[in-house]
Amino acid sequence: MPTELQVNAPLIGVPGGRQLLDTPALLIDLPAMTRNIERMAAFAKARGIGLRPHVKTHKSVEIARRQVAAGAIGVSCVTLGEAEIMVEGGIPGVLITSPAVTPSKIARLMKLAQRARPGDVMVVVDHPRNLADLAQAASELAHPLDVLVDYGAGYNRTGTATEAQVLELAAQVAAEPRLRLRGLQAYAGNLQHIVERDRRSAAAAGLRETVAGIVAAAKAKGIHFEIVTGAGTGTHDLDSQENAFTELQAGSYVFMDAEYTRVLASGTQPSPFEVSLLVQTAVVSTNAAEWVTVDGGSKCFSTDSGVPLVAHGVDPSSRYAFFGDEHGKLMLPPGPRPELGARVEFVTPHCDPTVNLHDSYHVVDGDTLVAIWPVDARGKR
Repeated sequence: MPTELQVNAPLIGVPGGRQLLDTPALLIDLPAMTRNIERMAAFAKARGIGLRPHVKTHKSVEIARRQVAAGAIGVSCVTLGEAEIMVEGGIPGVLITSPAVTPSKIARLMKLAQRARPGDVMVVVDHPRNLADLAQAASELAHPLDVLVDYGAGYNRTGTATEAQVLELAAQVAAEPRLRLRGLQAYAGNLQHIVERDRRSAAAAGLRETVAGIVAAAKAKGIHFEIVTGAGTGTHDLDSQENAFTELQAGSYVFMDAEYTRVLASGTQPSPFEVSLLVQTAVVSTNAAEWVTVDGGSKCFSTDSGVPLVAHGVDPSSRYAFFGDEHGKLMLPPGPRPELGARVEFVTPHCDPTVNLHDSYHVVDGDTLVAIWPVDARGKR
């Protein structure tokens, strides 16, 4: 069975090759993505804050390299599998933002820490038993394992629940010679998608106050958090205030999607970041009077954040509806209808899980396909 690379690679550099792709195809608008990377890097530099972007958005070594080249101090990875891919690709400063708890995960973590340079692999911990397991396993390392204490930050997907638990766990890490305490993680995913700017700002300010209090209480006990990491695309401009955080974990800014574009638009001002991730489909049936059918369905787009929005190819007021695993229904306004085989490109409803449904990026500059990149960490746990 031919792969996307085998089918579409002959189109690289061909004028108009964008319109000849085998569909559905995941696209990157290279100039737009490059501007997004440069804008966030410049923003972080101007605010005097580090940038450790999440690779769960793109799962790509090539994109991570470009982020680091632009000024990122490293990357954040939710899964150990993502971290393994990044370290193998030579990406520095890898933070694993979810606890590694099971024996198999801890064994993989130790192998990864052995391969990386000291300090280039860090992991979070939120429970004393996990701390003890990590310390025991780290005895095989030539250097201490770098650890951050995870604070629930109101979301409580992972993380300690109280300041007292943070301080107790931090003291235990600091006292363990096989571990090295690096800092505190306080990522609040529940704040990133609050559409109303005032509500999002107030919630983020409350978290910053809490984080600053934890850092101050730790300092009073002789505990130093070199790193205080958190924030995301939705709160990047808020959580870079007041020096509560030393670095940002924003990730979706590199691509944007329908939801984040809505969140970051402020009044009459558009989002500071551009949509650079699209999915190209083809019209595969025009026989129904009320709609046409495209070859992109629930196996092509994430289904957790609404529906895709039309970007190119038909009237932007056309409405998409999921129409099965492999198909989408496109309801059109009155007027000309697309022909069979016409290309329609969509803004993804949620970029991260949409990326994980595809094997490759088709990198375009205008109407020219300039490269095909693998989604390196797709499905890596």
